[in-house]
Amino acid sequence: MWRYFYQRYGELSIAENFERCLHDMVRYNRMRHLHPDPERIRREYWQGEPGYGSLFTLFHRHHADRAGKQRWGDKSLHTELYADQVLTEFPRARIIHMVRDPRDRFTSVRKRHLRNASRVGAATGRWLVSMNSAKRNLERYPDNYRIISYEELASHPEETLHRLCEFIEEDYRPEMLTLQGDPAYLKRGGNSSFGQIERGAISTRSIGRFREVLSPVETAFIQQLTKSQMAEYGYQLEPVVMSPGERLQYYLATLPVNLARMLGWITISKLQLKRGMTVPEFRLVDVQFTAQENKSG
Repeated sequence: MWRYFYQRYGELSIAENFERCLHDMVRYNRMRHLHPDPERIRREYWQGEPGYGSLFTLFHRHHADRAGKQRWGDKSLHTELYADQVLTEFPRARIIHMVRDPRDRFTSVRKRHLRNASRVGAATGRWLVSMNSAKRNLERYPDNYRIISYEELASHPEETLHRLCEFIEEDYRPEMLTLQGDPAYLKRGGNSSFGQIERGAISTRSIGRFREVLSPVETAFIQQLTKSQMAEYGYQLEPVVMSPGERLQYYLATLPVNLARMLGWITISKLQLKRGMTVPEFRLVDVQFTAQENKSG
């Protein structure tokens, strides 16, 4: 919602702008699981104060209503980049930022998408941008923002959830550790890149898997570029042993090429964030949609 739609359609107090935004949001394939009802959204939207926050709320609140829930949340990628916008629209919101060892994160990307070492530069840049955003957001919004590590949650789930529940002002319940409240997730099981995980189980087996997957030059690159940020979150550097040939490859090819890719990715990311992004056409699906003119708009 924040990446592709927020402030991209002009003032939503104008009916035409609202209809264009609603039309694209309903067609966005990654939002179809919310089962949006355009008629209900349209009807309730004009009963309140027009705006992007109001529109986004209706998508989530209707989904929560159907699930019988009192409170809704949003688990999306890159939300840390839009913390200012989120907290402008929802001043009482709570944002939980999960970080992960950058070496394991890249390992997961490689295993899941079969990407090779040439992607390590962009992956490292993505991690650095996210970590810089985390630090900035925590300093700016100390009451609204929390940072936890994937490793902490997986290794000490009950203790970590107790702290998170206190942060979001919800009561902790032991069944939170079993996924019993969400049969769909319980049936499907974990989504680890390293194979099926026992349903309803919290596993730590993907922690430290980079040692089995990444080459010495990949590990060296990630550690060299992220070592100060890794230290802030308690990630220990791994001794890297390279043969003379690998060391030559590292300094003549891996380091300069991927450093250029990393800086290029960061630059492009900042430009996209500044000017906004349009929903890719391949992510829009054909649905029956009838726009209506709203006289109150």
